[in-house]
Amino acid sequence: MKKMLFAFNPHSGKGLIRQHLLEIVDIFTKDGYEVTVHPTQARNDAYEKVCSRCGDFDAVVCSGGDGTLNETIKALMKSEKKIPLGYIPSGTMNDFASSIGIPKDMPAAASVVVKGEPVSVDIGSFNDEYFTYIAAFGAFTDVSYETPQQMKNMFGSLAYIMEGMKRLNTAKSYHVKVINGDEVIEDDFIFGMTSNSTSVGGFKGLSGTEVKLDDGVFEVVLIRTPKSLAEFQQTINAFLRREIDSKYFVSFKTKQVEFHSEDDLPWTLDGEYGGNCRNVVIKNNCRAIDIFTPHMGGLEAALYSGAAEAE
Repeated sequence: MKKMLFAFNPHSGKGLIRQHLLEIVDIFTKDGYEVTVHPTQARNDAYEKVCSRCGDFDAVVCSGGDGTLNETIKALMKSEKKIPLGYIPSGTMNDFASSIGIPKDMPAAASVVVKGEPVSVDIGSFNDEYFTYIAAFGAFTDVSYETPQQMKNMFGSLAYIMEGMKRLNTAKSYHVKVINGDEVIEDDFIFGMTSNSTSVGGFKGLSGTEVKLDDGVFEVVLIRTPKSLAEFQQTINAFLRREIDSKYFVSFKTKQVEFHSEDDLPWTLDGEYGGNCRNVVIKNNCRAIDIFTPHMGGLEAALYSGAAEAE
């Protein structure tokens, strides 16, 4: 009999997984899995559990938001065991699930694990840590982890917008040197992100339209510090229109990028606090994790869909 470790966050989103838990476990059991169920008890619990036990299982499945997924993938990366991963999204945004075509319906997502097929996706290294789909610094990066869970449950993605609006007039500028191979970019920025996703913060197309999750490169977008209130408004408008090729932005693709600043840069990794760092090296680990996706070309279909929506 195949063995599965199923770790889930019972508080993620609105706690809806409690309504579907028996059905999900039944789907796995009917497919021949002996399922070990672990409800996470605190932050980093999924990481600790997967780190210590993943070698005992044929598959690992997690359910929660982007933070729970990050913990699970980080554990698999540090264990250096190529065990296929299943994901049942139950958070507020679920950007990564959206990028690879995993449905929001929980039983349907569980069916993807048993009926789909594992595909390899890129994972990012952030100094000695890992991230699944985004590492970002500057304005608004603390919104995802400082927004109260009760607000997320009540208002969903609107909660992030409400919390982010409070920070508009306090966005700090950072002088950053960015090294991309032989190219050195030095300027003042209010925001920067290195991503591997067709969806960021629930919005499609913010990192461009030609995004592939298994091509060995990340998409980098930096927002220059506006020099006036009018330029600030023009920057916001360009960002909302996904015009990242405008003069207000710096954008490029890369396998490795470095960020250096004389001041602490506040980072977020997959929506969780990533620390204040002055020197960061981000690398792409090409096709490092196998994750179950819908069977009929689910990954390619999701990427095509993401590009079409952005246009």
